[in-house]
Amino acid sequence: MPLTSSHRRLFGKITNLDDQYPELVEQAKLILKKCSGLPLAIVTIGGFLANQQNTPLEWRKLNEHISAELELNPDLGPIMTVLNKSFDGLPYYLKPCFLYMSIFPKDREVSRRRLVRRWIAEGYSREVRGRSAEEIAEGDFMELVSRSMLLPSQQSIHGRKGIDACQVHDLIREISIKKSTEENFVFTLEEGYGLSRRATVRHLAISENWKGDQSQFESIVDLSRVRSITVFGKWKPFFISDKMRLLRVLDLEGTPGLADHHLQHIGKLLHLKYFSIRGCDDIHHLPHSLGNLRQLQTLDVRDTRILKLPKTIIKLRMLTYLRLGRKSTDKKVSYEKLEEKLSNSMGNNRLCLLTSGSVMLCAACCAPRHFGYSEDMNRHDICTAACCARLPAVAKRLDRYGVLAPRGMRKLIGLHTLGVVNVARGAVIQDIKKLTWLRKLAVTGVNGRNGEKFCSAINNLNRLESLSIRSEGEPGLCECLHWMTSPLENLQSLKLYGNLIKLPRWVQRLQNLVKLNLRSTRLSGHDGDVEVLGRMPNLAILHLLEKSFQGEELRFQIGIFRSLTVLVFGNFGDIKLVKFDQGAMPKLEQLQVRNDWRVSAENGCSANEVAFSGLDFLPSIKEARLWLNIIPDEQLKEIPDEVFLKASNFEEHFRTQLANNPRNPILKVGELENQD
Repeated sequence: MPLTSSHRRLFGKITNLDDQYPELVEQAKLILKKCSGLPLAIVTIGGFLANQQNTPLEWRKLNEHISAELELNPDLGPIMTVLNKSFDGLPYYLKPCFLYMSIFPKDREVSRRRLVRRWIAEGYSREVRGRSAEEIAEGDFMELVSRSMLLPSQQSIHGRKGIDACQVHDLIREISIKKSTEENFVFTLEEGYGLSRRATVRHLAISENWKGDQSQFESIVDLSRVRSITVFGKWKPFFISDKMRLLRVLDLEGTPGLADHHLQHIGKLLHLKYFSIRGCDDIHHLPHSLGNLRQLQTLDVRDTRILKLPKTIIKLRMLTYLRLGRKSTDKKVSYEKLEEKLSNSMGNNRLCLLTSGSVMLCAACCAPRHFGYSEDMNRHDICTAACCARLPAVAKRLDRYGVLAPRGMRKLIGLHTLGVVNVARGAVIQDIKKLTWLRKLAVTGVNGRNGEKFCSAINNLNRLESLSIRSEGEPGLCECLHWMTSPLENLQSLKLYGNLIKLPRWVQRLQNLVKLNLRSTRLSGHDGDVEVLGRMPNLAILHLLEKSFQGEELRFQIGIFRSLTVLVFGNFGDIKLVKFDQGAMPKLEQLQVRNDWRVSAENGCSANEVAFSGLDFLPSIKEARLWLNIIPDEQLKEIPDEVFLKASNFEEHFRTQLANNPRNPILKVGELENQD
């Protein structure tokens, strides 16, 4: 990140930092990052450095020991005084919310939803005078942002609700750690750092560098008093204990090494209100004991390998947030390798070829003798992987994203967030129809057989703010969604993934729609669908992903998309020209373009050589992001030079178009946000 002109002026005036001292520039960048844009911090630290030797060593010392310097150095005292006053000036209800941020590692982006759901589970936000706990927690989050105690993530500034993720200023984080330690609020278990006596803390964070064993773990912390555990390192089985009688939050998001059998006794944590195993690759099922968690409010199992929810989930009557969705197949994951070995094992064993039921017998009895497996993987894990991968009856009812739900989901009447659920079975659709408090719903498995029932269910959900509908393969969503009659007046976000061909009429009645995602919809660019979308009065964010439109030209005319601020393209299919007429999209600020170049030895390069026209006409454009991704086939030994040349020409064409825009928009070439 280059130094800004204002920072250069401050450091130039105070420390004479300029091109004469190139070796100090990197240290200056780090110092400015720690200052996080706080003017007092910049001026004070700059003044301090003015009296030091202008050597990288001196500046590096400040960077590495800035916490101690702030505490002990009288020259830097004003910074701590002001930061302490910022904390002391917080209303009583915001202080625990702010201190809670010290749970998360330095420079870690934390999603707004994750924070809000955890605050609710901790009891920091409760329903008051008709306002829900979530509304109050969202308000607390925004108040901390407005007070500059939380720093919005740059990638999320165009999110549907404004801010999707946040960080804490480096210097302000020092305050949260200091206060949390003083009050035994948060303790972080780190390698090489311990306590002189057993700690009584409310919130325990386990760092990724901690290498201790069970005896150390139980000797350091009084587990009977812990109310939340957040794991950032590799999983160890003793992280869950019967002694955790007051535990309300168990956050295992992205924890490596967590396997199915580690969750067998999760049902003993009777006070648990928040449970997340989001992003845990080796989780294939949830235990039936989950039904014992009668206080559970939030269950987040997105991006796992879970295929089906246990029947006992319908006992969780306090559940309001149920986030599902399978992780896409990745050959590097251990269970995929396991499946391959199982195939070989079954092929060499006659018994395993007799019936589909024998797959389970093979996984539990035969397979372990044919290959080695992780000591952390028991027979139940092997059986789970084998059955889910090999039983034809199961495979036919699954797609790549949705999770099967049991009959009786209608009993979870408090649900306001649900998905991604596979609705291929009609009983689930009838259950969803009864969940009238739903505000966010994501489904897969809509087809010609259940389309009318699904639309009837959606017509009953007049509180919906976000709806995602996905259907794999042919015919996809074609002729499935025209049964919708409700105007869905509160809908703000809509995602349609699947063969649609023609926009349903009800879409044009979505007057409050802010965000729209289309993928594989194969709409025609000449049948008026572009104009229909363009006349939505509040549409601000539009994602046109792979095969969303058919035809060779996609044209945006004058007078449409008047409110659009963000436009995202994700691959182009058959489109060869994207054209912006003069006066189109008057408020567009950010354009994102992704183009994948797939290269194989047999077919060569498959990327479409699309051209842009009219980028110089966009009157409000501030930033463009370009992502060119070359994806070679596994059999391809070397990528031909012509592929790199085509990609380079595409970038140069795009860059030239932007350069002619009088607004001088910034072009960033690199990775975009996740399009899903």
